[in-house]
Amino acid sequence: MVIAKRVPALIRSFRYQSFFIFLVTLSAGFTERQGDLYFVALLILVLKVFIIPVLLNLTAKRINVDEGLGLFVNSQLSLIVALILSYCSWVFSRSLGFGLYHKLLGQTVAFSVLFIGAFLMISRMKAFSQVAGLLVMENGIFLFALSVSGGMPFFVEIAIFLDVFVSVIIMGLFVYRINKLFTHIDVTKLSRLKG
Repeated sequence: MVIAKRVPALIRSFRYQSFFIFLVTLSAGFTERQGDLYFVALLILVLKVFIIPVLLNLTAKRINVDEGLGLFVNSQLSLIVALILSYCSWVFSRSLGFGLYHKLLGQTVAFSVLFIGAFLMISRMKAFSQVAGLLVMENGIFLFALSVSGGMPFFVEIAIFLDVFVSVIIMGLFVYRINKLFTHIDVTKLSRLKG
């Protein structure tokens, strides 16, 4: 995702990431023997792998997003920053001291996804790619909760999914409205509104 230069590549990468989170949730449901994790895995598959990427693609076509994402940081430097953030995630996960190797690995991946999502939000100029960064951060939060607790309570998971789904719809409308009012979605152009 950090080296993606075009909107379709960014959405496709989010879809792949969500599919892997679906697989992790499905395997956690199998190992923990929790039936609600199967339902959550199904929700991830339906919402994050199919519906949200389709909504993002439709929004991108409706507002005529140009293919470029508007990078503050070039692709090579973004990849180096992502590697550094992944290493920092590993160091931070070790300092938490949960002990078990698979929990350490799960937390490292979760923090890495969370930090890289924040980096995506910071290093991109377009509001559309910042929405994708926020969705990536949500994937990291979900993965962290799954790795620490073996699954959150069912109603909390459902509330988070509904919250994310509604947020995507609202952000799509927000980006559409910005584009309609300002004829672009480059957030650096909004700095001229300062008084």
